[in-house]
Amino acid sequence: MRLTSKWIGRKWRPRLATVVVAILILVMALPLVGLFFFRLYENQLIRQTEAELIAQGAAIAAIYAQQVRDAGIAPDKLGAPIPQPDGSASRGVNPDGPYRPIEPRLDLASDTVLPTRPAAIPATADPAFAAIGARLSGILDATQKTTLAGFRLLDARGIVIAGREEVGQSLADVREVREALAGRYASALRLRIPDQPAPPLYSVSRGTRVRVFVAMPVAVEGKVAGVVYVSRTPNNIVKHLYGERGKVTLAAIAILGGTLLIGLVFLRTVSRPIYALIDRTQRIAAGERDAIRPLDHHGTYEMAELSAAFLDMAEKLQARSDSIQTFATHVSHELKSPLTAIQGAAELLRDSGSAMDDAERRRFSDNIVTDAGRLNLLVRRLLDLAKAENLAPSGESTSIDAALALLPVDSRLAVRVEAGGDLALRISGENGAIVLANLIDNSARHGATQVSITAASAGGKATVLVGDDGAGISPSNRARIFEPFFTTRRDTGGTGMGLGIVLALLKAHDGSIGLVDSERGTRFEIILPLSS
Repeated sequence: MRLTSKWIGRKWRPRLATVVVAILILVMALPLVGLFFFRLYENQLIRQTEAELIAQGAAIAAIYAQQVRDAGIAPDKLGAPIPQPDGSASRGVNPDGPYRPIEPRLDLASDTVLPTRPAAIPATADPAFAAIGARLSGILDATQKTTLAGFRLLDARGIVIAGREEVGQSLADVREVREALAGRYASALRLRIPDQPAPPLYSVSRGTRVRVFVAMPVAVEGKVAGVVYVSRTPNNIVKHLYGERGKVTLAAIAILGGTLLIGLVFLRTVSRPIYALIDRTQRIAAGERDAIRPLDHHGTYEMAELSAAFLDMAEKLQARSDSIQTFATHVSHELKSPLTAIQGAAELLRDSGSAMDDAERRRFSDNIVTDAGRLNLLVRRLLDLAKAENLAPSGESTSIDAALALLPVDSRLAVRVEAGGDLALRISGENGAIVLANLIDNSARHGATQVSITAASAGGKATVLVGDDGAGISPSNRARIFEPFFTTRRDTGGTGMGLGIVLALLKAHDGSIGLVDSERGTRFEIILPLSS
């Protein structure tokens, strides 16, 4: 199993396209799912309808009661006594106060929808109540034209005295009327009798198939003088939607179009760049150098940043890989020469040592010792380079004077600090001494007799110039002096690693080094951050 598979694991994960499709389906389904929440709104409409019928019924009941008083109807012709309201105190209503509010109580979710209202039964009304009904019929008809509610005025026995075609018939057996004749307010939900077929969209709604009935007792002298029986079909949002079906269709098209647009934008700005980056990583992993280039389309700022960071990492890894390959080639070459010389000298001593005189044997033994010493020096310098390349900044600081004080006196040349010796550089004293020691040793190997050091600060950086009066560097070698193992003084023990170690140390401390022009000898320019 690959290392990436080990990290990621084999747990199932949805593809990005699957997640996007699921989100888009959910977005499209939200308006449709909202239809099933219409019941909450329909229930509110039913409560609103009941409240309107209560208000209308209370107004008609007050007129009806006044008519009964004006007619002087005997108390024995009135109905049951009005009972004391139950739980009025717990609802914050003062039973002795002037107000008797009736709150809507119907609930489409919990109340049973009763069958259609039973038909009225033939009966004979009391003439006194019949006369009141005749006088109030005009008021009921005028009210119905505006409110669209159906009104029935019943006497104390439940006989209709006003209400169009059912006048003179009894509704006393209807459940809500029976409650009202007992002096209690009653309401009910009943199946409506539609006068025209319902639209197909009504099938999702329960509230469109019901009618609200309210039975309001009329109180006179503490007794039931009659009942105001009011009914109406509640408004519903489905009816409104059906009436606006053209606009609803346009809205659905807009939702579908918007969803597709969201999907297209998401595909172009997120999905496609991600898959392009995945393809690019696979090509880079396969060794295609041409794949290390920006994507044709990034989509978003974050994707552009991710792509740039990835390509930057790929370039650095590729450069490091090339560097390691080149370094390995140099190392093998540098180590191969002394090893070959040691092997050859050892084989000659083994095979022909007895025939050699002392001088020849000593010459071959000296060659072995010299080459072994060079191998040892190369290994030490390789370790120094590896340590420098993997060095983490310690946060310490030093100055040129302090770093030079850590070095032994080199009798081969004089070192002079001309300016800026006390500047605080953001590098440890030990590493600063290593940098200066390699530069001084490089000058000494190229015939210099003196080294001058000058430092100056500007913009939080220190610029250190290290120059000598040696032979200088030829133009053909200037571009190669920082390459590992490149040296023009191999015969004097040079390994070509000194400047490489200096470069690695300075990079580890956010610094740099470069060769600058000089009238005589060699001059290096070092830039390091100043210690805060």
